[in-house]
Amino acid sequence: MLLDIHPKTIKKMNTKILMTTSALLQGSAGLALTFLPDELLSLAGIEYSVPLLLILQVLGALYFAFGMLNWMMKTGRIGGIYNRPIAVANCAHFSIAGLALIKAVLSEPGLPILIWVAAVGYTLLAIGYSIVLFRHPLAVSKTT
Repeated sequence: MLLDIHPKTIKKMNTKILMTTSALLQGSAGLALTFLPDELLSLAGIEYSVPLLLILQVLGALYFAFGMLNWMMKTGRIGGIYNRPIAVANCAHFSIAGLALIKAVLSEPGLPILIWVAAVGYTLLAIGYSIVLFRHPLAVSKTT
């Protein structure tokens, strides 16, 4: 065996990386949407309105809370039956949003590059959380 790393360690590290990455992205988006909604609307070229501003701030609170949940669970055992609600919620969020973003970029190829990057990122996180959701965190692969 070339590497003397136990499969349990590898799987736990992958989950930690996935949880940390999504926590940082969601927390950053939450802070930006909560405290900079005017600037984000201006950058996107969208006309300012009070209802839209409130929706963005509420969305920011949601993203920040989800990010904090993932941050606090980054070292926990996730997968299979362990912490299933967290895996299901993340998988649902990233899958649904990823599909919406993919649909948008395929129907409107002229969308800003930031939307394309978000579509790719959401899709990768959806795949990662799908794997976590259906894989037992302590399953040992039998390689010879």
